[in-house]
Amino acid sequence: MSTLPLSGVRVVDISSFLAGPMVSMFLGDYGADVIKVEHPGRGDEVRFWGENKDGVGLYYKVLNRNKRSVTADLRTPMGVEIVKRLAGSADVIIENFRPGTLERWGLGYDVLSAINPGIVLARITGYGQTGPNSHKPGFGTVAEGFSGCVYVTGYSDRPPLLPAFGLADSTTGLSGAFLVMVALFERERRGGAGQVIDLAIYEPLFTLIGPHVVNYDQLGVVQQRTGSRIAFTAPRNTFRTRDGNWVVMSGSAQSTFERTCRALDRPELIDDPRFGDNRKRLQNVEELEAALAEGFAQFDLDEVLRRFDKHEAAIAPVYSVEQIFSDPHFEARGNIATVTDEELGGPVRMQNVVGGFSRTPGEIRHAGPRLGQHNREVLIDELGFSAAELKDAGLPLFP
Repeated sequence: MSTLPLSGVRVVDISSFLAGPMVSMFLGDYGADVIKVEHPGRGDEVRFWGENKDGVGLYYKVLNRNKRSVTADLRTPMGVEIVKRLAGSADVIIENFRPGTLERWGLGYDVLSAINPGIVLARITGYGQTGPNSHKPGFGTVAEGFSGCVYVTGYSDRPPLLPAFGLADSTTGLSGAFLVMVALFERERRGGAGQVIDLAIYEPLFTLIGPHVVNYDQLGVVQQRTGSRIAFTAPRNTFRTRDGNWVVMSGSAQSTFERTCRALDRPELIDDPRFGDNRKRLQNVEELEAALAEGFAQFDLDEVLRRFDKHEAAIAPVYSVEQIFSDPHFEARGNIATVTDEELGGPVRMQNVVGGFSRTPGEIRHAGPRLGQHNREVLIDELGFSAAELKDAGLPLFP
């Protein structure tokens, strides 16, 4: 732990579901001591999301890796006291309750900062702490619609499509981890005071959806759904090979477009006046994609990939997770990590830490813990509660 870049940083995660726990996951991957506080009866609802093995939720194991689990009911005096004691030694607290909930429990920032003036409180909600929607319940799915993302996703003659995974929550997790590190950096550089981070789940995705805002502001353009095409470059789409596989390619640079044409034995497209530059290709995208589709349909997937490699043109197969497991590049980069988990009865593989450091790389030390697994270690040994107090509060104690 001492070699990890965030060793010595303590994070108390009282959030649940996806966005907040993903913030602390990223921090834990690089060595932060993350203490996850869960309801003593049911724990984080993610324990019951999606697939399970022998009743053990698999996604929980990924999202809450590298964390210690303690239990507390924050609606009770004992639960409030646990959070207050944790706040005394914490650098960061992450929460995702509706605005006003912490204050109602007696755990507002005024209380927490009085205990620890350096604490950073990351508040993650659907719509933020302010604004006319701030009181509304909000999860990733509604944030995806509200952000403008879903409006432009799908085909023009069909209903808009939601992403097939928690896109808004995941981008919030990345953004939240970044904002926490900015706040910690500022605290260390400018005198040691903490502050509040107010992050709405729709906001990171709103920023990432592209040039929609500036295009509407300056030109009145409202981007519509275009399938797998994109509004500012062509070609960009999925194409089917002769053997029924799919590839994705984009010819955003002129040189990339020309290499693509040569790889598909269609050099005449390079000199076609309809496709002479990116703007012309956008105007004639139907004709261009039809010609490229004919080119891809001449070859099996392996031959397509070989040709594109030869001409240094950008392409990738459309992978299922099964294909990812057998791909040599994923293996060489170590993108899938294996850890041993007692609850699952053996090794479990999951996505590895994002990014590589030359001196202090992050690591997955263990998968998500059992509910309350670290009650004795944290609540008794570190915070000074007695076993009798935990027993009276109905909090389990592992050996």
